[in-house]
Amino acid sequence: MSEKTPKLRAALDGIPTYKPGRPAPDGPAAYKLSSNENPYPPLPGVLETAVAAAGAFNRYPDLACTGLMAELAERFSVPLEHLATGTGSVGVAQQLVQATAGPGDEVIYAWRSFEAYPIVTQVSGATSVKVPLTSDEVHDLDAMLAAITDRTRLIFVCNPNNPTGTVVRRAELEAFLDRVPGDVLVVLDEAYREFIRDAEVPDGVDLYRDRPNVCVLRTFSKAYGLAGLRVGFAVAHEPVAAALRKTAVPFGVSQLAQEAAVASLRSEAALLERVDALVAERARVVDALAGQGWTVPESQANFVWLRLGDRTTDFAAACERAGVVVRPFAGEGVRVTIGESAAMDLFLQAAEEFRKAL
Repeated sequence: MSEKTPKLRAALDGIPTYKPGRPAPDGPAAYKLSSNENPYPPLPGVLETAVAAAGAFNRYPDLACTGLMAELAERFSVPLEHLATGTGSVGVAQQLVQATAGPGDEVIYAWRSFEAYPIVTQVSGATSVKVPLTSDEVHDLDAMLAAITDRTRLIFVCNPNNPTGTVVRRAELEAFLDRVPGDVLVVLDEAYREFIRDAEVPDGVDLYRDRPNVCVLRTFSKAYGLAGLRVGFAVAHEPVAAALRKTAVPFGVSQLAQEAAVASLRSEAALLERVDALVAERARVVDALAGQGWTVPESQANFVWLRLGDRTTDFAAACERAGVVVRPFAGEGVRVTIGESAAMDLFLQAAEEFRKAL
């Protein structure tokens, strides 16, 4: 037997592994606040629609996602040709990098930001250019502009930013977009768009309309509560959207996911009610943490961020002992999803006790 092994791409050496949020420990009071999941069950009518669609999963799904695409085109008032779907916004993000960047090219993004960015960049063979957040945990758009070279192909702007929850507002974002070269694609990753309550944060779809180099990412995983079905989409001008359709995995979005997404879009009243409840809970948690003496960046997402440095893993362990699992980024901080009030009460108690012990 030959001792040789298959040759794999050197670009995969040392690639970071995506770390999902840990599941909750066993116990009567155990909550998972580590994955930014929606704590509510599917929206009214969605489960029934999905169950009905499941009866035909011996068949391939609609490759073109016809029903979902039509629904999205009407909802956002965009041409069908400006839409593309994928397996969650992270799947579409990977397609975007594949379509724009390869060996010798550069992809710019803030850091810390969504942990999939370095993964999808390295898989494509491109080079990551990480631009540190400001001291206020916000994208440093001036520094990102300064990082652009003739090798830059794509820039991610995560708004609100994961994991800090901070946002880039209209004036600064429009000024940034006006200065980015037209042949560089800017991706506005708006996975948490529905949770924004700051009127100064623009809707990326409005910005894309007269900017051919802007692409907007959205997902059904967060506010809509379809994380397990993996369906996201992009809004972009036709050349970019067409490239996304070329790089998509055939039949990647199941028929069950397509039908559930359409049903979710048609249940907007219930969606807004749930999102409002989560936003109110977010405000309660932030106020309580501030009262305990924590410094908490203003979050416009369904999570909050605590920068803890070398105390990060100790804090995460203390939360787990209290019955909640948070998402630690070793040496940096923890991200805590806004979940059920009972879960947040346990978290706040753990945070208060941890701070008193410092």
